[in-house]
Amino acid sequence: MKIVIIGCTHAGTAAAINSSKLYKDAEITVYERNDNISFLSCGIALHVEGVVKDPNGLFYSSPEQLRSLGINTKMRHNVKDVDFLNKKLLVENLETNETFEDSYDKLIITTGSWPVIPKIEGIHMDNILLSKNFYHAEEIIKKMDEVKNVVVVGAGYIGVELVEAFREQGKNVTLIDIEDRILSRYLDKEFTDIAESALKEHGIKLALGEKVIKFEGENNKVKKIITSKREHKADLVILSMGFKPNTDLFKNKLKMLENGAIIVDEYMRTSEKDVFAAGDSCAVYYNPLKEYEYIPLATNAVRMGTIAAHNLKEKRLKHLGTQGTSGIKIYENNIAATGLTETMAKSQGLDVESIIITENNRPEFMPTYEKLIFKVVYKKKNGKILGAQICSKADLTQSINTMSVVIQNKMKMEELAFIDFFFQPHFNKPWNFLNTAGLEYINKKMA
Repeated sequence: MKIVIIGCTHAGTAAAINSSKLYKDAEITVYERNDNISFLSCGIALHVEGVVKDPNGLFYSSPEQLRSLGINTKMRHNVKDVDFLNKKLLVENLETNETFEDSYDKLIITTGSWPVIPKIEGIHMDNILLSKNFYHAEEIIKKMDEVKNVVVVGAGYIGVELVEAFREQGKNVTLIDIEDRILSRYLDKEFTDIAESALKEHGIKLALGEKVIKFEGENNKVKKIITSKREHKADLVILSMGFKPNTDLFKNKLKMLENGAIIVDEYMRTSEKDVFAAGDSCAVYYNPLKEYEYIPLATNAVRMGTIAAHNLKEKRLKHLGTQGTSGIKIYENNIAATGLTETMAKSQGLDVESIIITENNRPEFMPTYEKLIFKVVYKKKNGKILGAQICSKADLTQSINTMSVVIQNKMKMEELAFIDFFFQPHFNKPWNFLNTAGLEYINKKMA
């Protein structure tokens, strides 16, 4: 069996390593445009802040490791065309400009994603950078010493982590987003208010509800940003406005969402026979809405890449779908979320309600304890749980992994009230706050 994998970040690395273990007699070839694999871009902010001194530590695999497993690892190679009917590929060696043909029995597409770069005047000036791969990280670090005013455009997870990192390095920092709240896709206002206050308290300027109109500069170097409301000084700009799938190669050839995300079934099979796909190039089944969504997360990618490898010969493993579970630390605030926010649910036309618990994480007779805020979103009709969020200076984020399982298993608020959780004063209260949310729901219904 001849297996070809296009792209090798998270999903591709998982697919390659698992294929090598599962199919000892297979010929496995990886084509990757870059000269490195498996870079954890979520660590770029930690590198900028100085927490991670050596960015090489953000790689968890390497071309050498793949080769040691017998995988034909072709770095700096770009797949230019795929003929699904005849199972052939056209490949360019980016070092030599040589073009050649290859064939496959099973193809795994793991071409990943790329930052959204809108058409804005001046956007291609020097010192306007992206934050996605190893070379972006190196470029950001290289320019750090020569800049004073840093602007990050886009208040998602990456943007928020970056502004904190730049501020810790003593820069004047501005965060711009077209939405009125930061992290608006992941958290409701009760939580974004806490996060925004923390950023402002540390001297970060928030420019929310502002649309970037153009970038202005001198000698091809950015100097300021013009938005729909005002101007902002900028010596360095980081674009963090979301991601899009790297799938232009397969346009009109595979079934996709409107944004180009490849649609796969629960076995990671595409609409073409013997062609699989995984990771940021794909849509993923989103359990709270029961439909395919684009949720580019490394956690989704490694699971999907692993499952794709297992199913090449026969249907072995099913993908369970995702809740889009995620977490972030904003200064002292440990925040995590899973499933739908109340805002998102209502925007989808769902009739939902929520319970918010505000209490201390441990009994008050303990010498120390921290306040927590926990929210559960559920269907008004039957109490089915659709989402949850938490914030505390204590690290209680693992509770959101529990809530992800709760949503995965289609549990209801009444059941949440009486799930078996342990009690130990060092860690929690006799009624775990997850139970308390369920009990509040029962009391609310009986009132």
